[in-house]
Amino acid sequence: MKYYLPTLTLLLCMLIACSITTSKKPKEPLEASELPLDKIKLPPGFQISVFADKVTNARSMSLSPNGTLFVGTRKDGRVYAIRDEDGDFKADKTYTLDRDLFMPTGVAFRNGSLYVAEVNRILRYDDIENRLDNPPEPVVVYDQYPDDKWHGWKYIAFGPDDKLYVPVGAPCNVCDGKAEVYATMTRMNPDGTNMEIYAKGVRNSVGFDWHPETGDLWFTENGRDWMGEDMPACELNHAPKAGMHFGFPYCHQGDAPDDKFAGDRTCEEFTPPAQKLGPHVAPLGMEFYEGAQFPAKYKHQILVAEHGSWNRKDRIGYRVMLVGMEGNKTVSYEPFAEGWMENNENPWGRPVDLEHLPDGSMLVSDDFADAIYRISYDERRIGK
Repeated sequence: MKYYLPTLTLLLCMLIACSITTSKKPKEPLEASELPLDKIKLPPGFQISVFADKVTNARSMSLSPNGTLFVGTRKDGRVYAIRDEDGDFKADKTYTLDRDLFMPTGVAFRNGSLYVAEVNRILRYDDIENRLDNPPEPVVVYDQYPDDKWHGWKYIAFGPDDKLYVPVGAPCNVCDGKAEVYATMTRMNPDGTNMEIYAKGVRNSVGFDWHPETGDLWFTENGRDWMGEDMPACELNHAPKAGMHFGFPYCHQGDAPDDKFAGDRTCEEFTPPAQKLGPHVAPLGMEFYEGAQFPAKYKHQILVAEHGSWNRKDRIGYRVMLVGMEGNKTVSYEPFAEGWMENNENPWGRPVDLEHLPDGSMLVSDDFADAIYRISYDERRIGK
């Protein structure tokens, strides 16, 4: 098997680059009033507000039918439940459901139970909404995933087929992988049985959703590093059926063979991205807009949270992008919400995941500012 081992110099560069984006992170989470929301640029009629603050390392989100917002973390090891009891779109109570977990990023809610993805296993907390003050011990649903930290954190969600979809990232920047399960999208029954690989060649996906009309799976994918300042593009991919291969590690962005691993493989063998995103923008959560609050042109369009580049001289991302759709085809890619970073300076926030509220507004988690925002629309704001 082949592996790409970064040199000491490369590792030092990675550490330096990572420190650039974290050097000004406050030691303590900011109060809602301290977050500079006036810097966020939105289309006319939209506004952004704080739904919940001091949610340390807020990552993936899942909203129950009863209005409980479950939030996973990566670095913090905790899982939260947030309640807005009075319906004013501001959190009234934040519960810590569990702590000291192994990168519990992914959360999904089904039939009264909360599913949580650690790096190597899936946990289930039964009857959770009746036990927010005294959470039960979790049931281990599945524990056979690899325990590699590199791209090991997971976004999870239940599909239209009632199966739990779980990505398994590559344990490297770019490599051949040590087992078939690496660089894949997997799925399983809710009880953990019949785990299978749904898609291959997926370097690292931390966000996906299903088209509300076709039921097709769409997912974001983070491209490899150290191929160049502007190469490769991160990706938005479309997987309407099982068994598709999206190229990693042999081909990147659909048309760029890997200089080390391509060998005799050609990009034509693999499924190209439905939409090339910016290089190194780190796309994470994505959602089809299904609400009725935003203008009609947003219906069934894709919104993507871009966490932001860490290894580009001119950093990009740190925004929410709108991918225009016509049927099952992408036709545009443009900013929807931006301003978490200005003038290539240190960011004050990094969008992670998106979730829609029943009124049609949208939540955005931010693991850098430790906050969850609400973006809403009212045509009466236009021109103000």
